[in-house]
Amino acid sequence: MATNAQSLAAPRVRSTTALCSKAALAYAQAMAHTPDDSALMLRYGDGDVQAFEILYGRHKDAIYRYLLRLSGHRDNADDIFQDVWGKIIKARESYRPTAKFTTFLYRVAHNCFIDYVRRNKRHSTNTVLEPESHSDPGESLEMAAERSLARERLEIALRTLPDEQRDAFLLHEEGGLSVDQIATVTGCNRETAKSRIRYAVGKLRIAIDEPAERS
Repeated sequence: MATNAQSLAAPRVRSTTALCSKAALAYAQAMAHTPDDSALMLRYGDGDVQAFEILYGRHKDAIYRYLLRLSGHRDNADDIFQDVWGKIIKARESYRPTAKFTTFLYRVAHNCFIDYVRRNKRHSTNTVLEPESHSDPGESLEMAAERSLARERLEIALRTLPDEQRDAFLLHEEGGLSVDQIATVTGCNRETAKSRIRYAVGKLRIAIDEPAERS
């Protein structure tokens, strides 16, 4: 199989490509007929490498952000990212669409993170994450600075959360998973997953608002 985990580069910066109107229309028409995730995974299991490339393109950024914020280390996130997609590749022939593909994908990512932590006792979430640089050309320096400060506060606040709450919050925010999906991914019941998200959101709001109130 041409596609393998070693060839999957962790996404760094999103790029925006200008498309002419005809190209944009052709792209929209093509996407309208693109199969859903589970169908793509099944096609990949039958040997369709292009199906995997579409699947990877859809989810690589969100999965990477999830792992980056969960681990707090770019190098760790890179390693886990490779491990996740390596496992997806290995599962191509045994995969069965018994649940949404995103539930399956984030379950793999969640387990890969836990396995990585168990293998690496030096894992820590004290490293400051690099801020994302998606500045708006029309944004003032003051607005850009405030946005950067808010993101920094969020990253710091995330690291203060208990692991289970941080995981549930990121699965919801980065992965877009429902409460039921998060419960499945993390192996807890629905109410526990819901409570973890609620407590995480409450703590993050307090942590982010506190500096502003003190100034």
